[in-house]
Amino acid sequence: METKRLNMYATAPELYKAMLSLENALQQTSLTPIEKELIKIRASQINGCAFCLNMHTRDARKIGETEQRIYLLNAWHETNLYTDTEKIILQLTEEITHISKGGVSDATYREAEKILGTPKLAEVIMAVVVINAWNRIAIATTLPVD
Repeated sequence: METKRLNMYATAPELYKAMLSLENALQQTSLTPIEKELIKIRASQINGCAFCLNMHTRDARKIGETEQRIYLLNAWHETNLYTDTEKIILQLTEEITHISKGGVSDATYREAEKILGTPKLAEVIMAVVVINAWNRIAIATTLPVD
């Protein structure tokens, strides 16, 4: 069993509040609630963050995401269940999350810019960055799954 680790909010409240500010800023973007949850779930799958997976699959279901699409998210490229916009968002999510494996390819970037436009592309990049940060906080502090 893991040892109890720090509570980030209690230990570093100003830093935690800064993260919350980023998260709150994402609520003002053009990303749909489903797009945001797909990003959060896919990055959390890659990072192996049980706490975030539990939270965001639950949140996705609450806003109408289907069980089938949630279950097949880690194999999204093998199905026709996702729109072209969702597919490029998921591709970006994977390439940004796996940044050490070559980063975002020029082909992915060009396709994303074409499909999303520059403003929404920036929003997707920030959404992926933020969930990756949350994953790392949750994993480093071993936040428990309820």
